Amino acid sequence: MGSLPRVSVSMGERRQVTSAPLPIHLARLAQSQDTALVFRDETCNVRISYAELEASANALAKSLASHARGAGPNSDGDFVVAVCMQPSHNTVMTLLAAWKAGAAYVPLDPSFPPARVAHILADAQPALVVYDDSANPAMFTSSGIPAVLFDELLAESGSHSAEPPTDSEVLSEARSDSVAIVLYTSGSTGVPKGVRLSYDAICNRLWWQFSTFPYSETERTCVWKTALTFVDAISEMWGPLLNGRTLLILPRDVTRDPQRLVQVLADNQVERLVLVPTLLRSILMSLSLNPSERPLKHLKLWVCSGETLSKELAGEFFRYFGDHNGYKLANFYGSTEVLGDVTYHILEKAGQLESYNTVPIGSPLHNCAIYLLDEEMNIVREGEIGELWVSGRNLASGYVGGQGKERFPPNPHATHPDFARLYRTGDFGVLEKGVVLFAGRTDSQVKIRGHRVDLQEVDRAVNAVHGVEKGVVLCYGLERGNPEILAFVTLKDDARLAAHHIEGSLKNALTSYMIPQVIVIDSIPLLVNGKVDRQALLKMYENTNNNDDAEIPLDIDYTGVEPEHMEKARVLFETVGEVLGRAARGELSVRAGFYELGGNSLNSIYTITRLRDKGYYIQISDFLGAANLGEVLSHLSSNPDCEESNEPKFVAEPMRDEHKQQVIDMIVSSFYEKAELEQFLKHEIEVNDYADCIDRCWNALLAARLSVVLRDESGAQIAVALNFDGRDEPEIELSGGLAKIMGFLEYVEGSVRDTMLPEGKGTILHSFMMATASNLNARDNVAAIRALEHATMRIARDRRFTGVFTTNTSPLTQQLGSDVLGFQTLLDYQINQYVDANGERVFGKAPDDMRAVVCWKPVE
Repeated sequence: MGSLPRVSVSMGERRQVTSAPLPIHLARLAQSQDTALVFRDETCNVRISYAELEASANALAKSLASHARGAGPNSDGDFVVAVCMQPSHNTVMTLLAAWKAGAAYVPLDPSFPPARVAHILADAQPALVVYDDSANPAMFTSSGIPAVLFDELLAESGSHSAEPPTDSEVLSEARSDSVAIVLYTSGSTGVPKGVRLSYDAICNRLWWQFSTFPYSETERTCVWKTALTFVDAISEMWGPLLNGRTLLILPRDVTRDPQRLVQVLADNQVERLVLVPTLLRSILMSLSLNPSERPLKHLKLWVCSGETLSKELAGEFFRYFGDHNGYKLANFYGSTEVLGDVTYHILEKAGQLESYNTVPIGSPLHNCAIYLLDEEMNIVREGEIGELWVSGRNLASGYVGGQGKERFPPNPHATHPDFARLYRTGDFGVLEKGVVLFAGRTDSQVKIRGHRVDLQEVDRAVNAVHGVEKGVVLCYGLERGNPEILAFVTLKDDARLAAHHIEGSLKNALTSYMIPQVIVIDSIPLLVNGKVDRQALLKMYENTNNNDDAEIPLDIDYTGVEPEHMEKARVLFETVGEVLGRAARGELSVRAGFYELGGNSLNSIYTITRLRDKGYYIQISDFLGAANLGEVLSHLSSNPDCEESNEPKFVAEPMRDEHKQQVIDMIVSSFYEKAELEQFLKHEIEVNDYADCIDRCWNALLAARLSVVLRDESGAQIAVALNFDGRDEPEIELSGGLAKIMGFLEYVEGSVRDTMLPEGKGTILHSFMMATASNLNARDNVAAIRALEHATMRIARDRRFTGVFTTNTSPLTQQLGSDVLGFQTLLDYQINQYVDANGERVFGKAPDDMRAVVCWKPVE
């Protein structure tokens, strides 16, 4: 009898943790004259000792409790104080005062839109709001909740003693299981949900950190740079203070500037840093500008969290810092519901990256466990993908108001009370060689050739086909950037169906890009628990239908091809076959249309560039406008000059005031209705928001004299490019979803613009927005984009700019930019990894292959 298979459970070490309320732990430093807080900005330079922090927080707590006492606890029985302040020494004092008063704190960012603030206040029911002069008090007055300006609270506290509050001076008695912090996340529904974090959970997370990554004797200064509304701020702020270190509070203008951040870290000999991989990339870019300098020689521990850490970025880290210099790169995984981090993996040299296909998310923290479960909550075997569930002492107490209880069900596999509850992460994972690897999200949406596809919708359509007994729909090749939808089907006994008959039937229910390649099989493989063995199906396809070699999987019919064109036809048909793969619909011949075969604008550009690599050229508009491959063949030439012929005739002219309404119409058509980012925020965007955006920057656009419109031969305005000097752009105040999109674009562009591109005005032309008329066909749309790019480049050359800088989120413009127009990719960013300043994963539902490509084209 063979040994039993190992199962996918990863248990962290069991450790005893003292989980009293954190003010009790901080009180042991109450008499210390060591510096606790340092804050510097353009208005002040403050140093506060531990003794001063303790005394001020004690007095503030009494004032705070007197203001909040009349309101009482919320529906969860928690006393909550909302804190709406910019990061400073006063913020830390206020948070500590809330704890000392027996309340939890819920942070609000002063930049939050009023609707988000109103929702949080109505949901959390705080007894009091404390705000500073950066916040708009009108956001609180309509809620009916008492609100007090920090300066007034501080003045009142002067009448109280510096001794700790007595039982009669606090709102409630804080216990280890009391809720200490409430953090709001958008969650899967897009509606902010409050996560209730207890002292017990916070202590478990922090005490693990102190044990695993102890503070060194030379480590005197640590930084707090993460937004208070984001869970990483908890360990970043309270960890150093609980260990008697100095907490340097960084203003946001420093954290947004990689070069200034590096200087601050170097000047203060900071030895550890928590950051998202995007910021790590920006810092490495900044460091590479002066490779002979080594400003961060003291910063030995780099902790990445919040986004996927790629092997490529980890490799860059070790190429810069080296293998044997004591530098550690740690990859943390988690969410707010599990105190931000619940697994970790430490890298100390580049060679470790060769052990796995991806950087592992690692092993659980102390007193935590990871379960990889199937649909019926059974533990899968090691090496099999399962849904990732978390248990243990890092778990939140739940959501405010008892929402989302299904996310915290009882643990059927628990053997100890600490593991009695589970948390459903919404991720897939796999256990390999004793560590957990991230294996994607559990939602079923994928991106196929630029289109979003819900595999459940395809699955329903396949199983509805008459004669199909059972169908399983999967996506193959997503991680390689060439995804295909596959449908494995078994047939009923009396059915006489071929795969192409099923595909034909699906045309009545699904759009062309959703139609899967159907594979008829005798039986569907099952796991021992009776569930479908998805990996076996994908392996079956991979073994018998490998598309990565030169074999052309489709039938080719050369009927109708003239003998002198046979070589050209062979290259054309084989190239189309390589691009479309087995997802193509039908036989390759002169009669077959590219779009009927399954092509689209995106893979047409790819086909054209592949043909060019093989020595054959065709104008994009000729390819897109061809009725069939025979017509494509007639335009195909071995002469590169043919690409400049037969281009639709557009006239470019400077944008003027009379163009305004047509520009707005095209922006709405191109962005609100079709843009990649907008689809995730439609519920937060109105059509008028675009008109407002254009209106706010219109005068600046005209004054810059860099924007251009296109007219066709009839004189109709059919396209526009809005351009700015990249070093002289106006500040535009926006709200709602459009503000989130612009914030994201500034996030990805800023690190590149400020570290990799020339300094000074008149050097960078920023292609800000580009739009085309809604009535253009695919041929003219691509031609218009090309014409706009050429016109923008002419403007850049005439005005003596160094180059053109832009960001593309559309797969079509990304393909055009890199393969046709010659733009250089400076940053390829995975959109669903973005976390904004409020800790919100704005585009969290985007598939992994949806990218934002920041690119640059020098002026020749």
